[in-house]
Amino acid sequence: MLDNIRVEDILFLDIETVPSSPSFEELNPSMQALWEKKSRQFRTPDQNPDEVYERAGIYSEFGRIVCISVGLIKEKSPFRLRLKSFFGEDEKAVLSDFSAMLTRFCKTNREAILCAHNGKEFDYPYIARRMIINGLIIPEILDNSGKKPWEVKLLDTMDLWKFGDYKNYTSLELLTSVLGIATPKDDIDGSKVAGVFYTDKDPERIVRYCEKDVIAIAQVILRFMNLPEIEEENIESVTFAK
Repeated sequence: MLDNIRVEDILFLDIETVPSSPSFEELNPSMQALWEKKSRQFRTPDQNPDEVYERAGIYSEFGRIVCISVGLIKEKSPFRLRLKSFFGEDEKAVLSDFSAMLTRFCKTNREAILCAHNGKEFDYPYIARRMIINGLIIPEILDNSGKKPWEVKLLDTMDLWKFGDYKNYTSLELLTSVLGIATPKDDIDGSKVAGVFYTDKDPERIVRYCEKDVIAIAQVILRFMNLPEIEEENIESVTFAK
């Protein structure tokens, strides 16, 4: 599986998002009205828009990115994984620094490819939309407009696991569990990120959670490729706070 791809050319990726404001009441009136319309799609008749506002972070129009973590396998025998995380209050700075890093990676790796879990439905389009909102240029590797299918350099571990079964959804937690890989969900999960960010004000905890997802995605890909797992002592991390 994936015999035509070198693991050294893969940049593993995960993002963490939160609602754009700490609470529904702090949104401006026009966005409150728009969230009222949007949330009709999933809230029950007895729920008010503010009661489901914690879900706003999953929508790029109502949320924002607070952390982007990436991982790159640098060496073989044994495999070594280097992690970088871009995080902080200033979303535009986080996106700008990530974009600069991604551009450098693509210049030095002609066969560069990105990999995320459920990335095609969430991470990739979310990053691209938030870049437009923040007035940034989308890196070429993330811009799929006009590209032929074989020109798209975006891997998705959930998509690979489907094997064409489009009715199937498998979380990263479930996938790592069935493959015997350490779970990335041993502290918090996505539903708690907003509280950790706005209430606990603990961005480093979010970074650790995001990086665990990146590690898990890399381990899954190695399993798909029938390659050895990365040992914990061969994982290193650096972060860039904004």
